Amino acid sequence: MILFPAIDLKEGRCVRLVRGEMASATVFNDDPAAQARAFADAGFSWLHVVDLDGAFAGESRNGAAVEGILAATGLPVQLGGGIRDMAAIEGWLKRGVRRVILGTIAVRDPELVRRAAKAFPGRVVVGIDAKGGKVAVEGWAETSEMAAVDLARAFEDAGVAAIVYTDIDRDGLLKGLNLAATLELARAVSIPVIASGGLAGLDDVRQLLAPEAAILEGAIAGRALYDGRLVPSEALALVRAARAAA
Repeated sequence: MILFPAIDLKEGRCVRLVRGEMASATVFNDDPAAQARAFADAGFSWLHVVDLDGAFAGESRNGAAVEGILAATGLPVQLGGGIRDMAAIEGWLKRGVRRVILGTIAVRDPELVRRAAKAFPGRVVVGIDAKGGKVAVEGWAETSEMAAVDLARAFEDAGVAAIVYTDIDRDGLLKGLNLAATLELARAVSIPVIASGGLAGLDDVRQLLAPEAAILEGAIAGRALYDGRLVPSEALALVRAARAAA
């Protein structure tokens, strides 16, 4: 189980939102590269980075901050937000991003996702953000009529590396992961699934390490890390202990 610390970028700074609402942004660090180094020093093995401005604009808006993060550590980075054409996908992968996360475009142009997954094996992730089980797009500003599980199944044979499943109704609220819905989706496909939205503390980490959650690739931790509810050393110690016992 991989614990992915989140760095969400708005106007070049690290922020956290509540339910994806930009007006709710709380700034936690003015220096994304320094935040990346802090997560690396804490012992995390991956970074999850989202260009929030880019998600709304449909193109990169925090490129300099992302490049700063890439230069700051040797950790693999998965990046989402505003990546909606092959040029952007290829550009970020060439600049050192390990995996790109495709969300809105997975709904608008699923064939592009298929082409990208074929062109860059193991480096394309589908981001499925859901409100009430329905897929949201355009930086979560619009909710479609497509069920999250149906979208996941549409990429079953596409060769995507993983699915990041975010429960928007819980994101940033520290009410705990919607593990039931995440596991339902994970059981519906053979693609590895990453849980996101609402991780609140060690209890969530313990649930993720339970046998029934072993099918998940991992989970994303955001606000709980920034406000101290989730202490990296404690969380990572649980993960290491679970691996040693496996």
